[in-house]
Amino acid sequence: MTAVQITALVAVALGGTAVVLAREPPKQALVASVYGFALAVLFLAFQAPDVALSQIVVGAVALPAMIIYALRKIIRRGEVNRGER
Repeated sequence: MTAVQITALVAVALGGTAVVLAREPPKQALVASVYGFALAVLFLAFQAPDVALSQIVVGAVALPAMIIYALRKIIRRGEVNRGER
């Protein structure tokens, strides 16, 4: 194993831990995005560029965007139900 691969594995391990430890959903979505990017770097380090590109699109962009969109929708629905909007 090379130093780049070991560094990428450590970054993914620390990123996964950070996602679990993030308690607030918006912060968790942001940390999940960074984690997705770390996974993409890991895939590149292990010479899987096609998987890395897919991971960037899905794990670093699409998934956090969907989480943020769902949170905004939940918050708005709660405001409407309470009569604030």
